[in-house]
Amino acid sequence: MSNIFGKFTHYNTIIHKCDPRIKIFGLILIMVICFLPYGNNYMNQLLILAVLGLFIFLTMIIAKINFLDLFKSLKMIWFMAIFLLIINVFIPYGNNEHPMIIFSNGYTLYWEGLLNTFMVLFRLILMIALTMILTSTTSPMDITYGFEWFMMPLKLIKFPTQVVAMTMSLALRFIPTLLEEANRIMKAQKSRGVDYQHGFLMKKLKSITTLIIPLLISCFSISDDLSLAMEARGYDPYSKRSRYRILKFSHYDLIVIIVLLLIVSFFIFIAVISNHYGINIIETLFPLTKGVTF
Repeated sequence: MSNIFGKFTHYNTIIHKCDPRIKIFGLILIMVICFLPYGNNYMNQLLILAVLGLFIFLTMIIAKINFLDLFKSLKMIWFMAIFLLIINVFIPYGNNEHPMIIFSNGYTLYWEGLLNTFMVLFRLILMIALTMILTSTTSPMDITYGFEWFMMPLKLIKFPTQVVAMTMSLALRFIPTLLEEANRIMKAQKSRGVDYQHGFLMKKLKSITTLIIPLLISCFSISDDLSLAMEARGYDPYSKRSRYRILKFSHYDLIVIIVLLLIVSFFIFIAVISNHYGINIIETLFPLTKGVTF
């Protein structure tokens, strides 16, 4: 649970100094270009996504993010990987021209299903890496301020942006507290003989209930104490509030915006020429691969 999002660690890097609004906007843009169509050729798509992945991993190196945390996060998607593999390989769809296994009854497994599964998982890994860059280089309060700034137009329709921002900040603030509480309850239940690691699925689900119910009770207790404390201090979510720290754009943000726009423009250009003009990037860069249909 603790490895789903990267833990914020302060370093003196250009990614850390960047405005959180720029990082959130860049996260959304790069997630969009991860899912742009780059033609029907799998090798063409793989090459373009590999270039995007190289940029993302270079960003992680600049931000001094531990790659071990990313690998730990990938353990959470193994079930999804198996599910996608079964769906794509055993239920073929689209244009399948390269058989992988032909059974005696005529049923055929195609390489396209396997490659499609790999492409989906690769995109998912890139999205996890992008999310880790945001959460590892930006404090929870800065993320909250960034999202609140993006929600400012909703004030025109009387949307309570301050209430939503406070809710987000409290949720992000209490994630580590709830993780520690879950760890404490789990150790207490293990000392009472509860086994969370062995047995079949139904037995594990019954064991998890001994963790979930006390954790929910603890969450309600913490939220009740927090609400009483906020009321005692006179907190009014609908009144106009001031801030100690005000977000301001700097020269670091200008550099990041220019680099981000160049990268997004490049991948949009690649997507346009791959789909509308039918230009194969693989054949253009490597003429010897001309005729490869994958």
